[in-house]
Amino acid sequence: MRDVIVIGAGVIGLSAALMAQARGFSVTVVDREGPAAGASAGNAGAFAFTDILPLASPGILRQAPRWLLDPLGPLSVPPAYALHITPWLYRFWRACSPAAVAASTVAQTALMDLSKAELEPFLAATGTVGMLRKDGNLQVYEGEAEFRASMPGWEARERHGIEFRHLGREEMATVQPGLAERFTHGTFTPGWYSIADPKDYVLALAERFRAQGGEILRTEVTGLVPLASGVRVMTNGEAPEAGQVVLAAGAFSHRIARTLGERIPLETERGYNTTLPPDAFDLRCQVTFGGHGFVVTRLAGGIRVGGAVELGGLKLPPNWRRSEAMLQKAMAFLPGLRGEGGKRWMGFRPSLPDSLPAIGRSKASPRVIYAFGHGHLGLTQSAGTARLVADLLQGVGPAINLAPFSPQRF
Repeated sequence: MRDVIVIGAGVIGLSAALMAQARGFSVTVVDREGPAAGASAGNAGAFAFTDILPLASPGILRQAPRWLLDPLGPLSVPPAYALHITPWLYRFWRACSPAAVAASTVAQTALMDLSKAELEPFLAATGTVGMLRKDGNLQVYEGEAEFRASMPGWEARERHGIEFRHLGREEMATVQPGLAERFTHGTFTPGWYSIADPKDYVLALAERFRAQGGEILRTEVTGLVPLASGVRVMTNGEAPEAGQVVLAAGAFSHRIARTLGERIPLETERGYNTTLPPDAFDLRCQVTFGGHGFVVTRLAGGIRVGGAVELGGLKLPPNWRRSEAMLQKAMAFLPGLRGEGGKRWMGFRPSLPDSLPAIGRSKASPRVIYAFGHGHLGLTQSAGTARLVADLLQGVGPAINLAPFSPQRF
């Protein structure tokens, strides 16, 4: 019997597997498609440690009606999925109350602080520190009103000691030349890191995991069966057993948790992007167009334009008009951006209604540890989550209070 089986070979699962190896556990990873096949392959590559405010917030409630009227806008719900997602949207609405947002912000900040503290030691230990970039992020605004509306968020970040500086048009041009004149204000956060390429990073983690004696099995997990001294992992093939199991299967995690009798309200933020050739634009840092729900990022392999939220589940076909709409906006917002030669992508981000992940033990078995539901912050929170999972596996007190992240909080 193995010490630990980790279900999921994305950035959360492999980070947890490597951290468990470092604590002396023998670890096997199981994934339906193999390493870096899901959201870990096509995300924006950002370690967004300054992004402490939950997606569920009064500000989103104010903007949501306008966004939802635009099927290609920053937030959409396909009509074919609207009825199915109604219970999740109700929980999301409840999580937007001021008290809930305040509590979520405290919890999110604690996880961000831990993740930032753990990141560089983890990169050094896994031989991937050379992939880290510290170019910062520029959030841009169209006019004084939009800039002023962002102030409560920056005041909250200031209270938590996050460094930033507000910029006028001329100052923005020194940070990132080539912005359209419609953007009159900006805020630069130097503590926003990125990785050279998210897929290459996760593949490097997989290589290091194997080099340290780890095994990665490619098979679909169909269920979990608690045993007296461990857990059996049911798959389409063999049924391996381990003393403990970590469920980090991203957007598919709730299906597996359901086999233990737990119904966790996980939904899917379908994210779209287009990756252009590296010479498509002279991008100096990541640029966030918050009013339009997307970012433009410089990666080793090209310029990536992506983001937005489509709450559409796992089965509907991609709506590639969404990626095209973002690309057209990016070309208007960065007039020198060349839009030809791009590669489109759509991936599933696992999202819980209060914007916090589920990190903790299963109610059905203390030998099953959940680590999923990070939304668009999986890469950002990967090292911190790995530390927490390793603490739970070892039975030591976790580095932060896990009560806000309890899988049973809903």
